[in-house]
Amino acid sequence: MRWIRCALFSVAFLGALLFAGARVARADNDECQRRIIKADHKLHEAIDKHGWRSSQADHWRHELAEARAYCWDHGHRWWDEDDHRWHADHDWDDHDHDHEREHH
Repeated sequence: MRWIRCALFSVAFLGALLFAGARVARADNDECQRRIIKADHKLHEAIDKHGWRSSQADHWRHELAEARAYCWDHGHRWWDEDDHRWHADHDWDDHDHDHEREHH
């Protein structure tokens, strides 16, 4: 009877650990997505207001690259704000906002 209680306690404990881990992973994903969305939007605003080759646009290009790299380093995925989806491959183009392109 004692081993049954021990087994149930172990299962409950492992379940609690998994649940806590899932919450932390979700918070990391939310933070990654938020950082990328902010940098992408600020970059587009800087381009609209100051031009493609402005120092403001360069700053936000750098911030976008940093946000993508952070997400990749911490979760091996990154948010594509233009396509509104997560990517599980390191397939972003650091120069995708260096030149004028069609806005979505």
